[in-house]
Amino acid sequence: MDVSTSCWKDFFCNWPKGMAPTGVLVTTFGEQVPFSSFMTGKTLLMMERKTPDSLGCRMLLVAYEEITALKIVDVVDSKIFLSLGFDVAPSK
Repeated sequence: MDVSTSCWKDFFCNWPKGMAPTGVLVTTFGEQVPFSSFMTGKTLLMMERKTPDSLGCRMLLVAYEEITALKIVDVVDSKIFLSLGFDVAPSK
């Protein structure tokens, strides 16, 4: 498992407490997937869409290595990410 894959798996497995399990997942194949919940697996992430896609699909399984980015839709306090190892940027 490469570092990027490991980072995404770690992030989803340790999703910040107090943050809704929603967002938009960006994949290496260029798809942006809005999701309303998810479940983590050993090598795959399973997401549920709020509404079906153009083919009528609600669930998506994606390998962690196919994740490029995560867009967070809800307004959250950035301090919620401290538990994941993020640090506050120094002020100028």
